[in-house]
Amino acid sequence: QVSVVDAGGGLLQAGEPLSLFCKCTSARLSTFTGNAMGWYRQAPVNTRELVAILNPGGITNDANSVKGRFTISRDNAENTVYLQMNSLKPEDTAVYYCNVLHQRIDYWGKGTLVTVSS
Repeated sequence: QVSVVDAGGGLLQAGEPLSLFCKCTSARLSTFTGNAMGWYRQAPVNTRELVAILNPGGITNDANSVKGRFTISRDNAENTVYLQMNSLKPEDTAVYYCNVLHQRIDYWGKGTLVTVSS
């Protein structure tokens, strides 16, 4: 079993930055270096979409809509993944979910709400 806790959301104005973080823990796994970790988001009436993912080899995959503005990173010692969001836009408003893939099972955080006003 894997526990995923995501946080850091808030209400802010367009153009401001925000950083999300997500910590993963497991009674059976001491490190998540071999797991892909990433962020998804879901806006009202939309389906959940990929924002950014960081695979064990260090290769990232970012959605086109966030390229150049969002940066995903991870601290393997802390089993934590971060999402630095810059130049936020109103269309970035959504609930952001942290995701960890472990043994072909997706584990999700409860989500953290990011609201960007114009």
